Order: sequence, then structure tokens, then C-alpha cells
Amino acid sequence: MKSVLLLNTSERTGGAAIAASRLLSALNKNGVTASLMVRDKQTSNVTVRSVGSKWLMAARFVWERFMIFVSAGFRKKNVWQVDIANVGADVTKTAEFQRADVVHLHWVNQGFLSTSGLRDILRSGKKIVVTMHDMWYFTGICHYAGECDKYKSHCSDCPLLNCSLSVDYAKKVFRKKKEMYAGRDITFVGCSRWMAEMARSSSLTQGHQVVNIPNAIDTDHFAPFDKTAARQKMGLPEKRKLILFGSQRITDERKGFRYLVDACRSLEQSHPDLSRQLTVVVVGANSDEVSASVPFEVIPVAYVSDERSMISLYNAVDLYVTPSLQDNLPNTIMEAMSCGTPCVGFDVGGIPEMISHQHTGYVARYKDASDFAEGISWCLDENRYEELCANSRKKVVDEYSEERVAELYKKVYFG
Repeated sequence: MKSVLLLNTSERTGGAAIAASRLLSALNKNGVTASLMVRDKQTSNVTVRSVGSKWLMAARFVWERFMIFVSAGFRKKNVWQVDIANVGADVTKTAEFQRADVVHLHWVNQGFLSTSGLRDILRSGKKIVVTMHDMWYFTGICHYAGECDKYKSHCSDCPLLNCSLSVDYAKKVFRKKKEMYAGRDITFVGCSRWMAEMARSSSLTQGHQVVNIPNAIDTDHFAPFDKTAARQKMGLPEKRKLILFGSQRITDERKGFRYLVDACRSLEQSHPDLSRQLTVVVVGANSDEVSASVPFEVIPVAYVSDERSMISLYNAVDLYVTPSLQDNLPNTIMEAMSCGTPCVGFDVGGIPEMISHQHTGYVARYKDASDFAEGISWCLDENRYEELCANSRKKVVDEYSEERVAELYKKVYFG
């Protein structure tokens, strides 16, 4: 039986790690022998293996961050927005790599794989599949390009580093990627149609196949259950209308928390009766720091890594909101909808592919806080709420189930 090796920096931390781990499970449940190789192994799963010593991997991570810090003119602001892939492990010498028929790259940054390591993988002659959880594979060094479109032709003078005295890492890494992709048979996978379309516009992917396959989710695990029981379990008020916002780092500007604050203020003015019933549950790092900026009662919750607790949270709340300003195919939307919870988000990235406007939630005009507020009000209308919940659950079961996604990947792997 042919085997697939997935590669991702972490086993559980971050959206790409969660997506890769879920795909690993989906493949093994649906007739594919799959394993996952990571820098950071965090469970006892026997199909997951870490590579290299922890000390060496940590040193590589610190060295790359330091070089980015220097290149950014010793400014911290965008240190986490780019990866220069100057150091990393050699996975091609491992038994798992040598046994694999297909090598499936996911998010491999922050010292896990270098451009040299990627080059060796591409030279191996194995079937190569690349899932793009962000833009890094088809830009020079950035994960999200924002308004910059240099990646369509060639990257240079990255605005995220903004330091003319440093090495032009954007130009250097872009050129390396172009050289190592040339003449190789690579299938690039966008988790969203939006990501796939942007990838097709990059000069780096020309001559390669670019397809769209969504992330998978276990719909038996992420499933609806009694809202009152969920609220009791999580210690949340039973009689309030609860809105959930979550992010690994709430202060990340790309997650758009300030637009949620503005939407809440708009609700105060336009829907005073509803606003008196609302409580905002904020999950993530720095959640306790933002409470004062929201005009409603706020319940801050530290970042939740336990899936069972998150499933209870999704079931406990009435609505999940994601005012993200640029996102691919957020796991959180998929998780909430799988639990039968409608969502509100901006018309950007892969979000409108997930939230069917006025069918499973509400897609607000980009950066329009007042329309976002209208979306919250519209979804919480009791006359349509139960139908939205049912539609949300059905969409995830139909489009993102483990079986469906595994079958789509099998066609890419094996033809």
C-alpha cells in the first residue's frame, strides 16, 4: 500500500497544525497509510514523529528570528509576519521520508525546514503536494501580503521589513523558490478558492497544478449538543445572548478585534434592546486586556487548547464572530458551524466561501463595522435562528467531512 508523509512545524499549535493533524486522521480512516513529521510533537500519537533534537531545533528557530529582527532594523513589529527559511532540518535522511511515496508539505516555517531542505525534498523524485495555509509558498518571505502584489512577478524590498541596510531577503528567497520549483512536478493546494486564485497569479506557481481542497473536520466530534448543558459546563450565563470571538493572539491587527469593538458600539445605538442582552466571550491570549474596550459585558477566557472545551464553548454561545481582515479558511468557523453555531465575518479571503450569506450566517462588507453589527442582529433574530443553526451544521457535513476531503486528496496523491 502506498504511503503519505505529511510535514508540518507543529503537531497541535496553530491553525495549520490542527488542519494537518485532522487530515492525518482523515487519511488513515479512509484507506491511506499516512504519518506526520513535525518539529514539535505534542501528543502520544504513534503516527506522529518529531525530527532532530529539541535543543538544535530551538537554536535554529532563535537564529532565524534574530536574523529577521536585524533585517527589520531591530524593530519587533513584523518579526512574526515573515520567514526567511535560512535554517532547518534535513528530513530526507529519515526512514519515514525514504518509505513515503507521497510527501505532503504543510506549514514548515520557523526553523523546521530551510530552502535547502525544501530543495532536497523536491529533488527526491517523490510525488510532492503542497498545502498553502497562507501565502508563504508563493511569495518571497511573507505569510500574508496585504496590499502588496509584488509576488505576482518577483518579490524585493519587502515592506514588512522596511530596512534598506539589510540583505534583501524577499528577493533572495523568492529567487531560491523559483529555482527549486523549476522543472519539478508540484501540486499546490489552496485550502480556500481565494488562496488558490492568488497562488495562480504568482510567477512561482506557473507550470504547476494549483487546486482547491478544504480542510477536514471530524463532524462526529464537533457536533451540536444541548446549549444549557454547555453553558453550565463552561460556567457561562444561561439567560444571555452570547457572542464568541477567539484568536491565538487577540492583539494581532489582522484578526480585526477593533472592528468588533466598533460593531458593538454600533449595536448599542442601532439595537439598544438587543445590546442589553449581549455578552461577549473573548478567547485567546491577551483576552483580559481588551475587556474595557467593549461596551458590553465581557467574559475573558485564556487560550483554550483542549478540543472538548472548545466544542462546549461553540455549543454554549449563540454566535461566532470573526472580524478578520485577511484569512484563508479559518478552522474556527468550520468548528463553530459543525457545532450548529452560525457565524458572522467580513467579505474577505476564504470567509465568504465558508459562511453562506444569510444561509449559515452573515457576510458583512469589508471593514464595515456597522454592517458587521447588522449581521449580528440579523443572525440573532429568533424567527430565523434555528434554521441558520441547521444550515450551518449541514454545510460542514456536506463539504468538510473527513471522508470527502480524504477522497479529494487521494485523487491528487494517486490519480
